[in-house]
Amino acid sequence: MARAALTREEVLAAAADLVRRDGPQSLTMRGLAAELGTAVTSIYWHVGNRESLLDALVERTVAELGAIRPAGRTPAARIVSVAVTLRRRLLDHPHLVAMVHERGLTERMFLPARRALVHEVRAAGLRGTRAADVVRAVQFQVAGHVLVERDRERAPARHPVEEEPWGARTAREDPALARALARPVAPERLFALSVKALVAGLLAEPAGEGRGRTSGPGRESGANGVSRAPYSH
Repeated sequence: MARAALTREEVLAAAADLVRRDGPQSLTMRGLAAELGTAVTSIYWHVGNRESLLDALVERTVAELGAIRPAGRTPAARIVSVAVTLRRRLLDHPHLVAMVHERGLTERMFLPARRALVHEVRAAGLRGTRAADVVRAVQFQVAGHVLVERDRERAPARHPVEEEPWGARTAREDPALARALARPVAPERLFALSVKALVAGLLAEPAGEGRGRTSGPGRESGANGVSRAPYSH
């Protein structure tokens, strides 16, 4: 017997569970109907065709990722907090993120983080092209790091007898370096380290511009206390 009183939200929740469990390619109208114990016509009634269902799931995913609220006492700390939060949310929704990417709507998924980053870089005193470059650089850093992490998770385990790539012969002049590189990667620590360094460099005054000078006409003093010259290429 077909299930009674099925709601649109129940259909979307079941579809999201299927995608999370088996990936976007697993989502079929028949499979979803079987999952819910209802007729395929009921699925169409609530969400339309598969394309409409995927669009609805994208909107649901963006809503699940939610607004990002920066934390920290300095502009750099607040920008880093946005990056850390975005990375965690993307890693927590891998299959749904893949679905959003396949739909060509990745930019929409990044919109909450971009809004937060825009607010913070402006609070740091950046404007125009330079501010845009900072927003994009941080976004790309997060996306690239997440892709590498996901690739490492999917990669087959190294064969026990395979030669260690960071052995003594690789870094014979620095055994401590070789030992450190041989240890398992700590992705969260590495991400925090890299994004902090990136943000610190992005917020610093461009090399060679106004070194040792104080704020004056045509210069902006950012919220982080760094005197800034107009950004130019």
